[in-house]
Amino acid sequence: MKESLPGAWGLGVLRGGLELKQFFRQRDQVVFAFAFPVVFLVLFASIFSGTVEGTDVAVSQLYVAAMLGAGIMATSFQSLGISIAVERDERQLRRLISTPMPPAAYFLGKVWLVLVTGVLEAAVLLLVGVGMFGLKLPTDFLTWLTFGWIFLLGATGCALLGIAISSVPRSGRSAGSVVILPFLVLQFISGVYIPASELPDWMLNIGALFPLKWMCQGFRGVFLPESAAVLEQAGSWEFGRIALVLGAWCIGGLLLCLLTFRWKNRRDG
Repeated sequence: MKESLPGAWGLGVLRGGLELKQFFRQRDQVVFAFAFPVVFLVLFASIFSGTVEGTDVAVSQLYVAAMLGAGIMATSFQSLGISIAVERDERQLRRLISTPMPPAAYFLGKVWLVLVTGVLEAAVLLLVGVGMFGLKLPTDFLTWLTFGWIFLLGATGCALLGIAISSVPRSGRSAGSVVILPFLVLQFISGVYIPASELPDWMLNIGALFPLKWMCQGFRGVFLPESAAVLEQAGSWEFGRIALVLGAWCIGGLLLCLLTFRWKNRRDG
């Protein structure tokens, strides 16, 4: 009797293991991926010391919370946007689609990669925040639960956007420029490098159209005292709105992927 092939979920788990092995075998990529946000955190938190005007919140702790959002977007949006474009350019996707593996298994593998690297990135940033800048971790379960759903919705939405933008570069060589530029701009207008209280409203309103601003705001709400909410544009953490916006990006990102994703490069027809 012929054995049945594993389903999409089982193959997705196996594919995820393969993605992780390939990622961690490239030591220079691993070091850069995890060190980049940490280096920027240490630089900005060290340069802009003291407390935020009108509050007792340390500027360094403000940067820890914001860099969490940027770090998660880097391991999802930036990582997938570039890697998938390169795989398409090298015709790896074309070969995969010709195998019996369900297409869903490929994307499930990428999801596992994003979740594992995202958790590791967050852990590294929190360790640096606690060890170097006196960040206080939450002690109650509900606050960690809030962190969990912000992380999952944010990582999912950014990963789907990464998959969608991977179809924009005309080649693997141009993928870095196409993906990194909008990500860099978003970091400046979403309260990562410059506190939200110091950004003009029109810039914050543009940033509010994308998930990074809401991830950063949510993480500030998790790790900073309630008194720091006055620094936000609305004067509160707006957890309900954060959930709605990130949830909408998960749905919108999925639709974008379905409409734009290509298995072949443009030159392949």
